[in-house]
Amino acid sequence: MSEQATAVRSVVVVGAGLAGARTVAALRGGGFEGSITLLGAEGVEPYDRPPLSKELLSRTTPAWLRDELGIDLDGEDARLGEPATGLEIAPHAVAVRTNAGDLSADAVVIATGAAPVRPAGWGTALTLHTAADAAALRARLGPGRRLVVVGAGWIGAEVAGVAAAAGTEVTVVEAGAAPLATAVGPTVGALTVPWYAAAGVRLLTGSTVRAVTPQGAVLADDEELPADAVLAAVGVRPATSWLAGSVPLGPDGSVEVDAAMRVPGTGGRVLAVGDVAARVSPRHGRLPGGHWDGALREPDIAAATLLGAHGTDGPADPAPYVWSDQLGHAIAAYGLPRLGDDEVLRGDPAGAFTAVWFVPATDQVRAVLAVDRPRDVAAARRLFSGPRLPHLDRTAAADPDRPLRAR
Repeated sequence: MSEQATAVRSVVVVGAGLAGARTVAALRGGGFEGSITLLGAEGVEPYDRPPLSKELLSRTTPAWLRDELGIDLDGEDARLGEPATGLEIAPHAVAVRTNAGDLSADAVVIATGAAPVRPAGWGTALTLHTAADAAALRARLGPGRRLVVVGAGWIGAEVAGVAAAAGTEVTVVEAGAAPLATAVGPTVGALTVPWYAAAGVRLLTGSTVRAVTPQGAVLADDEELPADAVLAAVGVRPATSWLAGSVPLGPDGSVEVDAAMRVPGTGGRVLAVGDVAARVSPRHGRLPGGHWDGALREPDIAAATLLGAHGTDGPADPAPYVWSDQLGHAIAAYGLPRLGDDEVLRGDPAGAFTAVWFVPATDQVRAVLAVDRPRDVAAARRLFSGPRLPHLDRTAAADPDRPLRAR
């Protein structure tokens, strides 16, 4: 706690998504009575982003956090159309620059999240990150329409399934050997390949897009894919260009923070949460942002840091968690697998199954992913609630009839 900011009476929260709104709620819930200014870029009150893909066609209005989580910004200084343009750190204060003027505060919480990647030359490709993006994509889907999705990651797979179920002709183009390969590895990712055909989606793996035009996409082998819309679902990058070198950034542009969400070298006056933050986890090591659960729970850690309210055990360490409803299957994962981990499968690889990743040649579990196995999801949640990686018997882990219990 050596970098804990003292006498914090004013806070600027930059970013009005889930992480920013939850930071305001966590500060107020922790008893903070000072001034809070919330800066946003979209000009609308905070809403939840997962429904943008998961419920693209069934939910046509934003899932307002006021309704979803009871986050009430009434009475707060919420400037929802005033994005930050810069940050300046002084010994006893932090200044946030905006086009409307500078804001000075005792502490700043960076919660600007991530922005979708649109490769150079893909000007007509759509992305899916905001409610406006969802509306634009929604207008181009339906019976008789054609959609090309570039990228078979979490978002790409979710949109492909939703669009195909509504009668859209969908082709998914994935550069990797299998869907979700970046997130879960090619072996586990390959188990999802049959889902695409079953959902009426054409899947092309090991394929890259050379160009995107108003008429569709052109592959590297010159095959043309006519489409009413092309969705670039090739990943996101932390939205940190506005920081202009004012704080240390990781190789991917994320804001590096410690376990208490503090940015090192800022005297505890600058913190970061959510997709923008790369946190140090005592259990998992460096954790990149990008998990919805991080945006939900990390603000509690940041607020406790600013309020000096961490218990004797120190900051909480929520495990990475992701869930996805895609192509008729429910996926949930806890932890963070690494390249080279030992994979153990339980259940039916062609049906409901669970993958367990072990630290090589040990009984330490790094991650668990369950497909259509809710009991294993609940077990994984318990496994990763402790301060260290859990230990499992590998033979028991491979037996689908035996529960996942720590040794």
